[in-house]
Amino acid sequence: MNTFWDMGGYAAFVWPAYGISFVALVTLSVLSWRAMKRAERLAERSENP
Repeated sequence: MNTFWDMGGYAAFVWPAYGISFVALVTLSVLSWRAMKRAERLAERSENP
């Protein structure tokens, strides 16, 4: 199991890359969700003046 966590000596590069990728995916998901909600509110307002 230690060899998995060590990543063959490249753990110092692999784990931060995983972390950065995870943060980027979460950030993009949240921003997309917020943009969708904003667009839905705008569309609802334009349908009911």
